[in-house]
Amino acid sequence: MRHRSSKHHLLTATISGLALYGGVATASDMPQLSPAQPSVLASSCEGLSSLLTAKNTVIDSIETVAKGGLKLASSDVEEHCLVKGKMYERVGEVDGKAYAIGFEMRLPKQWNGRFLYQGNGGLDGAVKTAEGALGGGPITGALLQGFAVISSDAGHSRGIPTFAYDPQARLDYGYQAVAKLTPMAKTVIHQVYGRGPDRSYFAGCSNGGRHAMIAATRYANDYDGILVGAPGYRLPLAAVASIAGAQVYASIPDTDKADLKTAFTLAERTTVSKAILAKCDGLDGVSDGMIQNFRACQTAFSLQDDVPTCKAERDGACLTHPQKDAVDTIFKGVTTSKGVHFYSSFPYDAGINNSDHMMWEYTAPIQRDSGAVAMIFNTPPVELKDHNIRNFNGDNFVWQSNIDDLVKKVSTRSSVYIESAMDFMTPPNPEDMSALRDSGGKIMVYHGVSDAIFSVQDTETWYQALNAKNNGHASDFAQFYPVPGMGHCRGGQATDQFDMLTPLVAWVEKGEKPTQVIATARGEGNPGGVNEELPVSWSATRTRPLCPYPSVATYDGNGNVESAKSFACEVPLK
Repeated sequence: MRHRSSKHHLLTATISGLALYGGVATASDMPQLSPAQPSVLASSCEGLSSLLTAKNTVIDSIETVAKGGLKLASSDVEEHCLVKGKMYERVGEVDGKAYAIGFEMRLPKQWNGRFLYQGNGGLDGAVKTAEGALGGGPITGALLQGFAVISSDAGHSRGIPTFAYDPQARLDYGYQAVAKLTPMAKTVIHQVYGRGPDRSYFAGCSNGGRHAMIAATRYANDYDGILVGAPGYRLPLAAVASIAGAQVYASIPDTDKADLKTAFTLAERTTVSKAILAKCDGLDGVSDGMIQNFRACQTAFSLQDDVPTCKAERDGACLTHPQKDAVDTIFKGVTTSKGVHFYSSFPYDAGINNSDHMMWEYTAPIQRDSGAVAMIFNTPPVELKDHNIRNFNGDNFVWQSNIDDLVKKVSTRSSVYIESAMDFMTPPNPEDMSALRDSGGKIMVYHGVSDAIFSVQDTETWYQALNAKNNGHASDFAQFYPVPGMGHCRGGQATDQFDMLTPLVAWVEKGEKPTQVIATARGEGNPGGVNEELPVSWSATRTRPLCPYPSVATYDGNGNVESAKSFACEVPLK
């Protein structure tokens, strides 16, 4: 049950307001949700063993975790109960393997009245520690703040794609595990604290961001606030695009397929990064190694014109014509054989030479995306002896696959696999978040501009569609924060350490709409871990405001370049 201050006169006024605005709520029409109230767990954790029951659920263990038994960065997490269990145990009809939805819940003795579902990344398959921490090198998290937090394996016990031979495991991974775990978690919370959560939140990055987008559409009535990082909300198409990009790189003369970075080396990428900075770094009023106005940069910078063309042998300081054509093809967005774009373009950004960027472009297509596309997103999945990953050759799959065929198969169904990958992996009508909006819920989305696997421009396109759907009023309940220079979820030449959960809670429960989020560089001595890719010229504690789209951080012309106080979020003049 969703606990809200839903007095009858407020609900009536909201319905009337929706009619006046043609079905699109404005900020003044949306219900204002009341703040969560704290509680104290009086009993011992072990004393809960006879209380916790839920349908289709087995509780495996309940134990006390003392203060400091779990740490986040340099902070001790307060005493809490750790509950481990599983739901819907079964044997797969196709592969004969055992399946269940494994989970853990961490329940603070000093509870703030809130629940957070932690969406995990990658292929799931492991129950990660339910700490509810996001952002590069996090120094705070939901559990540390007093939330009750759940984490799960999304319905399979190993993070390899062979689970997808089981039709139900596909659906659990895509969206159904959340539907099963959420009511169970709220039941357990009610049994532990004597009441359900006042407010419920969902947070995740990468595939966890996809899970969060699913929650914002399919399960909007279960959650009040959604925090989305680097959303792979069209993950099947992004994975196919990654394979297509590898094929484009392999087409460059003298490229070694066994060492794909020979197509576009680190030295050559650094040359391009410097050229991008030369054209775009000053667009925000100061040359500081960061490109705040990434949209203006796409017009200002031209790979063909602003990077030297090799006149002789490649030496790292130039690109050949075939290299330029290939890189431009990838960044403008790969296509089918008929020239149809099926995923997204990627922005040119200073982080093109980051190690994370190179891993996603050169290693991931063979080691990650090949298996995911072949088994999870293909309908039917590729034939694989004994359903054993050791019998799969990712190199062969990448180099022998026809991209048109892969694009077709992510939308294909069969009598066994009754939902296509685009059915079970993507949020239905992601530009329509009216259920979340009309119930007073809020969503905040962040995405690294130098993300090489899920494009910030794909998220930008989503936000623009959401805004159009809401007649230009999407910002009343939804915000999008591009993070300059940041790679996939973290890292890169970026200020990537930030807390968006706290401002999300303030927006949901107090109506305090964020105007910016302060982010910090993770230099030497950072308690959340050092970002090794920070330029040596930066202060170890450089700060910047992250700005809600379409505003960008703009230098005031006078202040300390290392301080966020010297920047303001402003909408650039067109």
